[in-house]
Amino acid sequence: MSVLSDKWIKKMSNDQEMITPFEEKQIRGDSISYGLSSFGYDARVSDEFKIFTNVNSEIVDPKNFKPTNFVTKKTSECIIPPNSFVLARTVERFKIPKDILVICLGKSTYARCGIIVNVTPLEPGWEGYVTLEFSNTTPLPAKIYANEGVAQFIFLKGNEKPEVTYADRNGKYMGQTGVTLPKV
Repeated sequence: MSVLSDKWIKKMSNDQEMITPFEEKQIRGDSISYGLSSFGYDARVSDEFKIFTNVNSEIVDPKNFKPTNFVTKKTSECIIPPNSFVLARTVERFKIPKDILVICLGKSTYARCGIIVNVTPLEPGWEGYVTLEFSNTTPLPAKIYANEGVAQFIFLKGNEKPEVTYADRNGKYMGQTGVTLPKV
């Protein structure tokens, strides 16, 4: 397996629409950076957030997750309660080639504030908007900013195409468009 460069990411995004919208260079300024980097792509978080709340004193159960455990907000800044989490989605839509696996790592700007970004690998053949999970590990409220960089996606080329891709097995998160809650 090899890590793929900015040249490959740019070619695939321009030719195959692997990432849309695609930013060909890293955008900085007053924003947390996003766009193409040397060996990855820094994606942005959209302005749709599902903030976890426990007002109903529910048990968090991945087999029986209740949408009422969240408050949905569309906003330019999201406050994550202390020791809690928020679900959101990327601005970018991804279309992963059949011989590629994508790993996502949180940006250091947020990690240095105690905010952890979690995403499972994007499997070969998967496509859609990525649901992101932000954990606030601090005892204080924490802020994240919509339309700014939150995580870097690293593209790994397999030694061959898998026998069965995510698309082939009709994966349950295939083609997701919004913030997607757990499914069994």
